[in-house]
Amino acid sequence: MATVTYAKASRIYPGTERPAVNELDLEIGDGEFLVLVGPSGCGKSTSLRMLAGLEDVDKGSIYIDSRDVTHLPPKARDIAMVFQNYALYPHMSVYDNMAFALKLRKTSKAEIDRRVKEAAALLQLEEFLSRKPKALSGGQRQRVAMGRAIVREPQVFLMDEPLSNLDAKLRVQTRTQIASLQAKLGVTTVYVTHDQVEAMTMGHRVAVMLDGVLQQVDTPRTLYDTPANVFVAGFMGSPAMNIKTVSLSEKGAVFADLLVPLTREQVATAQADGGNKKVTVGFRPEDCDLVSPTEGGLPVVVELVEDLGSDANVYGHATLDGVSERFVVRTDRRHMPNMGDTVFVKPRTDRHHTFHAATGVRI
Repeated sequence: MATVTYAKASRIYPGTERPAVNELDLEIGDGEFLVLVGPSGCGKSTSLRMLAGLEDVDKGSIYIDSRDVTHLPPKARDIAMVFQNYALYPHMSVYDNMAFALKLRKTSKAEIDRRVKEAAALLQLEEFLSRKPKALSGGQRQRVAMGRAIVREPQVFLMDEPLSNLDAKLRVQTRTQIASLQAKLGVTTVYVTHDQVEAMTMGHRVAVMLDGVLQQVDTPRTLYDTPANVFVAGFMGSPAMNIKTVSLSEKGAVFADLLVPLTREQVATAQADGGNKKVTVGFRPEDCDLVSPTEGGLPVVVELVEDLGSDANVYGHATLDGVSERFVVRTDRRHMPNMGDTVFVKPRTDRHHTFHAATGVRI
């Protein structure tokens, strides 16, 4: 087992001014499952490839345990990587694909056989060991790629969007298998995905990145409940949080006829550092209710209703300061409105999130 440390690690591609990864400071615990998440181009895959030795580190250092691996070749780092496209040898059987790295290390045949069969049993691949990759489904190929990593018994697993080529149902099933497998093996794992649902359901901790900069790293629950800034608030959660920048009064945030109360301290902080009498407020779709017109809710014209079976998502628009703004509310499906209806939305007390209008930082 091993810890992993990024110490102000940066990657700057030739011909570009902005680093792809900018002074990444991140510590990953022994046996931890850490998920790197963010939109395309945020630097998450580059960060993983820096750890793997597939990308140069232009500034800073990377350590596995206390060993500086910044400039070591990939084979000297004792890591195993699972790629998005599986990267299996098409002419080899499943057994040979899983055994290949061990054969290169001159591992004994008996030891290779033991490790491959143990991994195959763990991944329910015993009946496929003699097959070629082309005779397997996408999910089975992904399990073979996992098995190839497991038999090496590395210090660290690296996984670069390993589920993105699978269909939705298989993706849910396979992510459950990967999470339970990692818990069973206890190997330190760094997992990259752009899917925030995957991140929330798999990681012990989640590191959110944007434009090469680490925005926040914490448990999925903390990221969801107390996002550090507007970007994290909007990125984590599906459907996304309703986040709007509105006028600020002495008592709170003004959403047309609806006042979202803020504390004196929040109002003072919002006004400081270029706040310009504005404040950014967010509330999640499940943290608001549809109320009667007399209860002082925000009028929202319904554009779409998603019936999810257990509940429903209601999408619509409201006018704020003369501008049409989109809103989404989760509601009981037994009380679903119709398209074109006007509903009145009221955030639940103390369930909103407040951010500085200029900096985007949580207040």
